[in-house]
Amino acid sequence: MSLQWTAVAAFLYAEVVACLLLCIPFISPTRWNRIFKSRLVQLIMAYGNTYFIVLIFILTFLLIDAGREVRKYSVTEKVDLTNNPVAVEHIHMKLFRAQRNLYIAGFALLLWFLLRRLVTLLSQQATFVASNEAFKKQALSASDAAKKYMEENEQLRMVSNLLFLAQVFY
Repeated sequence: MSLQWTAVAAFLYAEVVACLLLCIPFISPTRWNRIFKSRLVQLIMAYGNTYFIVLIFILTFLLIDAGREVRKYSVTEKVDLTNNPVAVEHIHMKLFRAQRNLYIAGFALLLWFLLRRLVTLLSQQATFVASNEAFKKQALSASDAAKKYMEENEQLRMVSNLLFLAQVFY
């Protein structure tokens, strides 16, 4: 495997590990959101959209190149290689490598999109959880205030009823 395909395969393996880490159920979205908002990650993500687009272009270019290689070595039916069996094995080996590279580039590109979407969804979920907690606290305080006002209203009614009865009897 050449250096570029070794780098793409390493990138693919890193994406798989990152996706698996993000899918661990016992790490809450709020913790992931804290990690995403840390200074180190914010420093990296300052140019995150640029990195994302550049990597998409690189992976797309490698995917197209691998597809071109697959098409180039898929000529075993068109070329008569019956006299040279070593050439047939050589072309099959090249075709296998080209197909492997196509799958590596395709899955790396797919996981890159998936990883970005997963991070976005985790951040949104953490925001929703935080707003849900705020709404819950607000609702509890409103409920407590309503109970307090209802009790005060009931006490004022009792006092007004007592005053009314006092006026009636005197």
